[in-house]
Amino acid sequence: MRSFQQQTDASQKDTSTKDTADVGIKPIKKSITAGLESKGNGLDPKKLAIFPAITLQQYLKGESAGLYVQEPSGEPATNQNMFIHGTSQPLLSPRELFQSQPLVILDGVPLTAEHPYAFDIQQYKFERAGTGTNPLSIVNMDNIASIEVLKDVNAVAIYGPKAANGAIVLTTKSATTRRSITFDSYVGMATKSPVTTINGQFENNFRKQFYNKYTGNGSYSDNDVYPLYLSDSLNNAFYGPANWNDLYYKNALVYSANASIAGGTDKANFRFSVGTATNDGVADNTGADRYNTRFLVNMKPISWLTFSAMVNGTRVQRQRNRNVRDRLSQVNYIPDLSSPLPPNKDWYGRYLNEFDKGFDDNKTNSVQGFIKLGLNFKNFNWITTGGVDYNEGYRDIFFARTLMQTTNYASNYYGYNQRSFIDNIASYDWNLDDANKFNFQAGASLQFDEYKYEYAYGYKGSNDFIKLNLLEPDPNKSNYLSPTVFNQNLVYKFLDKTANNLISFNARATYQFKEKYTISAMVRADGSSNQQPTSRWFYSPLVSAAWDIKKDLLENDDTFSTLNLRASAGRLGRYEHFDNYAQGPQYTAFIGFTGNLITPGYNGIATLTRPYTLGSIGYNLDWAYQDQVNLGLDLSFLKGRISASIDGYIKEDKNMLLGVPSGAEYGYSSVIKNGMAIRNSGVDLNISASILPAGQTVTWNAAFNINYNRNELTALPGGLKELSINDRLFKVGEAVDRYWVLKNDGIYNTDDEVPSVGGQKLSYNGIDLKAGDPRWRDLNNDNVIDAKDRVMTGHALPVFAGGFNNDFSYKKWTLSLNFYYNLNRDLVNQEMANRFDFVNREGLNNINSVREITYWEKRGDYGKYPLYNPWSPVAPYQVNQDIFVENASFIKLRTLSLGYDLTEIMKKKSASMKRFYVYGSVNNVFTLTKYTGQDPELADYTGYDTGYGLQIPRTYLLGVKMDF
Repeated sequence: MRSFQQQTDASQKDTSTKDTADVGIKPIKKSITAGLESKGNGLDPKKLAIFPAITLQQYLKGESAGLYVQEPSGEPATNQNMFIHGTSQPLLSPRELFQSQPLVILDGVPLTAEHPYAFDIQQYKFERAGTGTNPLSIVNMDNIASIEVLKDVNAVAIYGPKAANGAIVLTTKSATTRRSITFDSYVGMATKSPVTTINGQFENNFRKQFYNKYTGNGSYSDNDVYPLYLSDSLNNAFYGPANWNDLYYKNALVYSANASIAGGTDKANFRFSVGTATNDGVADNTGADRYNTRFLVNMKPISWLTFSAMVNGTRVQRQRNRNVRDRLSQVNYIPDLSSPLPPNKDWYGRYLNEFDKGFDDNKTNSVQGFIKLGLNFKNFNWITTGGVDYNEGYRDIFFARTLMQTTNYASNYYGYNQRSFIDNIASYDWNLDDANKFNFQAGASLQFDEYKYEYAYGYKGSNDFIKLNLLEPDPNKSNYLSPTVFNQNLVYKFLDKTANNLISFNARATYQFKEKYTISAMVRADGSSNQQPTSRWFYSPLVSAAWDIKKDLLENDDTFSTLNLRASAGRLGRYEHFDNYAQGPQYTAFIGFTGNLITPGYNGIATLTRPYTLGSIGYNLDWAYQDQVNLGLDLSFLKGRISASIDGYIKEDKNMLLGVPSGAEYGYSSVIKNGMAIRNSGVDLNISASILPAGQTVTWNAAFNINYNRNELTALPGGLKELSINDRLFKVGEAVDRYWVLKNDGIYNTDDEVPSVGGQKLSYNGIDLKAGDPRWRDLNNDNVIDAKDRVMTGHALPVFAGGFNNDFSYKKWTLSLNFYYNLNRDLVNQEMANRFDFVNREGLNNINSVREITYWEKRGDYGKYPLYNPWSPVAPYQVNQDIFVENASFIKLRTLSLGYDLTEIMKKKSASMKRFYVYGSVNNVFTLTKYTGQDPELADYTGYDTGYGLQIPRTYLLGVKMDF
């Protein structure tokens, strides 16, 4: 019996034709260069499509060796991160994160991402101003025909500097000359995970441990005031039922439906598809709805001319979370935080009802399209493509005054990301004879990127019933750009735009001898407007080779079906996505006053200053670039039943920019310089096996992939050996994703246990340690605990990551199991550090003192942390110590799917039926981990688990796939 994979492959063959124009035309013909490319980079969209994902990152998790995906929250359609062969930058902020992401290409259209420059106007940088919707939520896997994850320099070089972090190439289903109608749908339920809720009684008992140990009269000092919300045990809001979870968590709908029709003739054919998906979250009433359509047409009026055009349109509407922290950071206003939200659902429900007096409308529209003209004159081919990726977002907010301590709030955001391009590729095949074959290629490309936003917010509208936009968009009206309902003095407006251009030329020659030896050489010239005038251009070479050992040495040996050795080495420029470096010395409007860092003026007077806190930018800044060496082996044996691909790589990103301490005499905190270098080295392994091959009653196909990656900081600007930035240390020879923490050996139970030298007690930053303080290790034996005693430990990114897939079939039944794992990865459990540091957090009235409703959820292992004196001035529960660094390795059973092929039965009712397949699946089945916090996936690029990640739910689906 055929497996589900074989059935869908056959169905795809039924609807394909050799005369169809391929919208995924490759720059170089596969016939001569196939041996140069890894066999382990292709994925199967048909299998991925049954997973209830709404973003590309969710689909690709664990599916390709060397591709690591972060999903820091289960909130639908939020941003997720991808890294191919590690990070190329220290991940200090969204700026570095943005520049470390791979390029995603849809039908030859290089997609944009949401530029992080809007963070510059934000005082709190938890969420970017705007929609916050994942730009890759536009990808509907039911429309995708192939996915390639390109990692080595030979594969990505054709896409230029923007692909220095790797590339993910998506090719959609093509048109066909044979009529084809498809319908795919699933419906299911995302289920909430059980939680343990707590109330004031639990919290009171938790704190009593510290009061009983460190106080004699229930008060540590005159300034220590016990929280009022815990003082009255008769207060039902806090000491009553902790049933807030009934309103916060819920089971939610997951739904998708997609249909397509294709047909035509050899002269003209098309494919048209529509789809919708609903992906509701299980927490905080979150969710996302996607609506998409796509139209592709190919025309071949004469044998040597092909014309193709495609338009893909998507709309995503997202219901965002109602976190207190995100709301307060949005409005730049900190109210009284002395009491958290009550854990009783009656009280919590009243709070939620206040959101109904306002709104938070969040929507994104996206369009991708191309027009492609192809000329084919026997051995000569010319392809010209013009295309665009356009993504616009709107977010309108109104919070009633009951949520803002008598001050209401409104904001309007509109922004877009746009990339347009023109590509020209010419190639010529020249066969000297049957043994000697050449391919020559030349290409030129122009790309124009533009990012813009308009943003305004205001306070104290006339009332909560008139919710007008802050900006009047019609210039013909008297109040153009000026609201009438909100006091002009309390309205803040922001407008920013950044644009950059990239022009590229490349030439490549490939030679093949007797289909056994292949060698290819390429040169590129790339010019960027984001580089300084003295270094606009970057020139890079590449060479690659392949040796078909099977054909050359083992042609008559049946041991191996395939045995091919590949190697490549080259240099590729790294694209700089930020325009401020190209300008040299510059000014900023951010002068700031009264704690507000984003107001461009003082006392109503517009100002300009030097960007002292952002670093001085001088002249003679050069391109950063990447050197990469790859060696790979593809093999298969037992008549193709077992296949493997092994790839070793070393890539070093060099001459990168970093702010180093300097310029203090001029008021600067740092000076931006070239010179940072980071090396990533590792191995990718892909193995697939037909353990029980086709033709038997039971079949079993397995696929396993794993990546081992190590990163190392190899240079800092100016020859520095180490540099501390914020709470991180970057040291040449060490990994850039390590934590910098104090070693903790327990607790001092008495003052006498504290070591002393010459009568001087061991101190922490000038404060003598006492009973109840941590035993921090004095590594340099200077009798002082300080930054010099910190050690580098752990890894925020996994050292090993991958997946393990198994497909079984029995007659018409199919069973699939998909595992995903991260190994040798660590997280800092900041949520538990915050929980135990209640004295300092409650004593401050800032954004870090916010406690969400999930404050009343018991998470973590309370018993693993010593009972330090929380009132101690040394801050014993500070997060930068190794007791909060935890092993966050895990293995997940991500999907369990069972299906049945009804095609033969349904064909009796409809002769046109080509496939009728029904299935059920369970997703996110279980997780094996030692991590004591929430799901070990729920942490962002920093590696700090703040507890803000919403549950990644277990989902149950029933689905059907039909082809006519």
